[in-house]
Amino acid sequence: MSKKRIVMALGHNALGTNLPEQKEAVTRTAKVIADFIQNSWQVAIVHSNAPQVGMIHTAMNELSRNHADEGYTPAPMSVCSAMSQGYIGYDLQSGIRSELLRRGIYKPVSTILTQMMVDPYDDSFYHPVKKIGRIMTREEADAEEARGNYVTEIPGKGFQRIVSAPKPVSIVEIDAIRALLDADQIVISCGGGGIPVLEQGARLKGASAVIEKDLAAGLLAKEVDADVLMILTSVDCVTLNYGTPDERPIHSMNTEEAEKFIRQGHFEFVSMLPKIEAALSFIKAGKGRSAIITSLEKAEESIEGSAGTMIH
Repeated sequence: MSKKRIVMALGHNALGTNLPEQKEAVTRTAKVIADFIQNSWQVAIVHSNAPQVGMIHTAMNELSRNHADEGYTPAPMSVCSAMSQGYIGYDLQSGIRSELLRRGIYKPVSTILTQMMVDPYDDSFYHPVKKIGRIMTREEADAEEARGNYVTEIPGKGFQRIVSAPKPVSIVEIDAIRALLDADQIVISCGGGGIPVLEQGARLKGASAVIEKDLAAGLLAKEVDADVLMILTSVDCVTLNYGTPDERPIHSMNTEEAEKFIRQGHFEFVSMLPKIEAALSFIKAGKGRSAIITSLEKAEESIEGSAGTMIH
């Protein structure tokens, strides 16, 4: 009997926000992933990178600002994204490999630096919303805008750069990802939503943007014909009327109900809405698929239907 295939999207709490936290968090996360592998799931992993890519972007900009006479230059967002994929992937694949070997399981674990094609006419390029990097002075913000970048004022603090968040269109390295999964190996890909690129003839040009990792995970799950998309976040399940006295958990909903809740405005634009949209896109693209939204701690219970939110 063929194994079931799952795409697991790891949120910030599964990785921490700095290097020491990440090392500690990955040790816990690797145990959960290893449980699924030990239970005969084929696993593909997507991870967030917001704190990490922000840290890299800030560090590279500070280096260039303070040492421009030595030839240091700022790093484009696409390069910062690639850096974050590399070092987060390194920690994840090392942690998962160690946990599997401790259980007597040998399976290769690989990280693929993944480029994600985006539409150059995506509306988000005209309306950037994602804050990135450190707080700047007015003078520094003016310099950023002179370079063609967008900034926004943070009341009482200063200014911060903002970038676009286009929707992912296609995964450049999808054939390599499929080959690894078909060989029953563990693959880490589309980190941070992937490196956003624009197609220019035979060349791929990095875009000054970030991609929602949940939308990337949904696209990956669709492209590898997964059985389950599991989005791991900071809450145990989805709730309706979030943040109000009438807030209540919802443990199961079908696609029609999910779409109705979206129209009613139940899901936050910057947090829960992309997760629900990713789940719907994945489920509608094939038969017998389901999506789960839950916390890392409830991952195993949710696959059995006793925790989390199941969308079917």
